[in-house]
Amino acid sequence: MQPPAFAVSEEKNRWLLRRMAELEVREEELEERFVRSSGRGGQHVNKTATCVQVRHLPSGIEARCGRERSQSLNRFLARRELLEKIARSRGLATAEDTRSAKIRKQKARRQRRSTSAAPAPDHP
Repeated sequence: MQPPAFAVSEEKNRWLLRRMAELEVREEELEERFVRSSGRGGQHVNKTATCVQVRHLPSGIEARCGRERSQSLNRFLARRELLEKIARSRGLATAEDTRSAKIRKQKARRQRRSTSAAPAPDHP
């Protein structure tokens, strides 16, 4: 079963399909529920079920997304978050891990610069 096309670019839809294939997650293994969102969005989110809960049945991992007003976009974001959680549970590197490592590296570099660039105190 082919996953539905979401309200994102064709490139992002292809990326989602590739990532699902890499992690061997099939659309049939996903259970999807729609609930009402909370937060910003006014009357629109209060009247429609835009929040999406996606659960991977074999592993029991669940992701929830109600960030956007569009249900289709939330469906894409929830799947992306679910795939990251599955990858992390299998010990694979995720985009979030890569970003965190890059930031840690930058902070360490700044720390080295600031300690080596500090002038020695001059006492007469």
